[in-house]
Amino acid sequence: MLLNEKKDPMGLAIKTYFETGKVLKLKVLSTLFDDDEIPVPYLFRTSMEMSKLERLALSLSSGHILDVGAGAGCHAMALQEQGADVTAIDISPLSVETMRRRGILKADWADFFTADFNGPFDTILLLMNGIGIVGKLDNLPAFFKRLDSVLAPGGCVLTDSSDLRYVFEDEDGNFDASEFEGYYGEVDYQMSYGKVKGDRFDWLYLDADTFCEAAQKAGYRVEILQRGEHYDYLAKITKLS
Repeated sequence: MLLNEKKDPMGLAIKTYFETGKVLKLKVLSTLFDDDEIPVPYLFRTSMEMSKLERLALSLSSGHILDVGAGAGCHAMALQEQGADVTAIDISPLSVETMRRRGILKADWADFFTADFNGPFDTILLLMNGIGIVGKLDNLPAFFKRLDSVLAPGGCVLTDSSDLRYVFEDEDGNFDASEFEGYYGEVDYQMSYGKVKGDRFDWLYLDADTFCEAAQKAGYRVEILQRGEHYDYLAKITKLS
């Protein structure tokens, strides 16, 4: 669902930092975790400042590329500087405005699940825990069905996620999420920046086994390319032949 400018805290933070170099705290609220914040300058990082998983994803991107949830456009900018054909999309209108002002040639205000893209795409990027846009575990079949229409034959999705299992482990490493209603990777968030507060939204963190099983049922394959240092991993999604 596309955001309204009046309820676009991340977009406002991105625009403000781009224009002034100064920024307030971009707060992240959740009913499951303690309040947190996103360092806005981090959203403008260069490829050299990115994680190993991100750099690997960029190195594997080719052809007609779609960067989903692009934010300030750091991934799209890095790819564009390498001469890649990349389209960046975000549901945040102020983020898209800023990407265009930064010089990203193709930046669209669009919802991945509903927009009519100029596709199909050879590579679809969903980075920074990007698979989270699925929201709920029950929405995974709809996500894979969407890929049927936007992913080119022989194309791939490169995405990352984190296994929240560690949150529910005791000191001995025993896992117990029995008190959690539903799948333990389903989280709710709400962002605020200054006086601007966004609507609450669902976000999904997937363990690799669940991801692979859901993909296979939908006719896709998930390959874990690399694991990070904080229960995170980079995955490649392709259509089963």
